[in-house]
Amino acid sequence: MKSVLITGCNRGIGLGLVKEILKLPKPPKHLFATCRDPQKAPELQQLATEHSSLHILQIDLNNFTKYGGFVKSIDDIVKEEGLNLLINNAGIATKSTRINMVKDTDMISSFVTNTVAPVMLSKAFLPLLKKASAFQPDAPLGVSRACIVNISSILASNAKNVEGGVIAYRASKAALNSATKSMSIDLKDSKIITIALHPGWVKTSMGGSNAPLDVDYSTKSIVQTLLTLNDTHNGGFYQYDGKELPW
Repeated sequence: MKSVLITGCNRGIGLGLVKEILKLPKPPKHLFATCRDPQKAPELQQLATEHSSLHILQIDLNNFTKYGGFVKSIDDIVKEEGLNLLINNAGIATKSTRINMVKDTDMISSFVTNTVAPVMLSKAFLPLLKKASAFQPDAPLGVSRACIVNISSILASNAKNVEGGVIAYRASKAALNSATKSMSIDLKDSKIITIALHPGWVKTSMGGSNAPLDVDYSTKSIVQTLLTLNDTHNGGFYQYDGKELPW
């Protein structure tokens, strides 16, 4: 991978992915990490002082009018090599759970952040992803060529839903899964693969302290899984360790 972009890197899974990718024997030439307020991301700032390849970019991903300038700022750096890997990690989970508690604002904000933003950002970066794919025409499909990874959740699985509740989050991530599948078909001819990935139930501000996995284990497993992706994974739904999940 020559270039990687990860959204939502101020803490949790996003920050963990940045750390793990920087530890690779051959880390990317450019690793772009986004957050809404870099001043509130001290660990990310410290990593940037230690690794010149790490670029911290400020953006509110719900402000779609900023995408054009955002893409250009990265295009100016990667040039003809394009962008190899886009990880749409940024997301939210509202507090409402059961149907009698869900609010319209929860539904709207969840869909905007968890579904609309990843789809529109993927669309915005298509020229750079296609450029990366064309730059290595003989390379096998995968993260070293061109790939979009949408961070989803096992809660998006209808087959696994036996508890109900968490309606806004479940629905927005299920919609993201559906978009992922369509994107995998739309981009197949451009040699860009697209998958949905469940990071596991992780001890983060979103996952809570009762989660069974820590960030380091989850993100290390995710990176190892990403490195194994090929054309057979295109359009699939997987968890952190590569196990395929039911829709």
